[in-house]
Amino acid sequence: QVQLVESGGGLVQPGGSLRLSCAASGSNFRVNTVGWFRQAPGKERELVAVISSGGRSHYADSVKGRFTISRDNANNTVYLQMNSLKPEDTAVYYCNLLSGYWGTWTPGPYWGQGTQVTVSS
Repeated sequence: QVQLVESGGGLVQPGGSLRLSCAASGSNFRVNTVGWFRQAPGKERELVAVISSGGRSHYADSVKGRFTISRDNANNTVYLQMNSLKPEDTAVYYCNLLSGYWGTWTPGPYWGQGTQVTVSS
């Protein structure tokens, strides 16, 4: 059973930056595609960034040019660098392993506790 632990969230002013971390254990992490999701109050969970085992990436239009996803396979960790943060980025951020063809991903059944990101002045 895979275990995912997100960290790095916090309170930041608009225009600020945060780097989130997703540490995985219990899986052959380096061969997995991994995604970052977020869920704001009253909204559905949305996929914001994806990285393949080989480093190919994909971003939601709402974060393109501001967020960067990366991975360190040696340490079973995926990162999400978030710059130029906006109040609408406020949400709980989760990571998960993804399956399926590129562009038609399905998240795994196990979710971590998430990490809260709040963008406010």
